[in-house]
Amino acid sequence: MNPSSAVIRIDLDDLSGPEIRALLQAHLRNMHELSPPCSVHALDIDKLRQPDVTFWTAWGGNELLGCGALRELSPKHGEVKSMRTSDAHRGQGVARAVLHRIIEEARTRSYDRLSLETGRIKAFEPAQKLYESFGFTRCAPFGNYVNDPHSVFMTRSL
Repeated sequence: MNPSSAVIRIDLDDLSGPEIRALLQAHLRNMHELSPPCSVHALDIDKLRQPDVTFWTAWGGNELLGCGALRELSPKHGEVKSMRTSDAHRGQGVARAVLHRIIEEARTRSYDRLSLETGRIKAFEPAQKLYESFGFTRCAPFGNYVNDPHSVFMTRSL
C-alpha cells in the first residue's frame, strides 16, 4: 500500500495491539542503536500509558503505518513524543499526517506552545526537516531536558 495515494486513518490507541507493541519495540531498539543510553528519550509502553500522554496510530486499512503521541507538560505546553513510521512506509506522508493530528489536538487543548526533542546525527535529518516544515525552530532544552550534544530541541507557537 502507498499511503500517499490512499487515506491514512489516525486513531487513538490504547497500546494493547501486537502491531503497535512491535513498532514501539523496534523504535526503542533503533534509538539505542543511534544514541548513547543517556540520550535516548523515547518512552516505553508503560510511560506512554500515563495520563499525561495521548497516543495515536496511523493505519492504511488494517496495516499499521506509524504512530505519535502528545504529552502535556503544562496546561499551555505540549511535547511531541514517539513519532515513528514503519520502515516500509517511510517517505509516504505518514509522519506528516500524524504530526498534523498532534498539532490539531494541541490547538484544541489551547496550548500556546508545542515542543520536541530529536536526535542530532544524520539519521534524524528527515525528522528535523519534517518538523521545520511545520514551523518548528531550534530552541534551548525545555521541561526536564538538559543540554545534550546528541539532542536537538525544537518548538513552535500555536
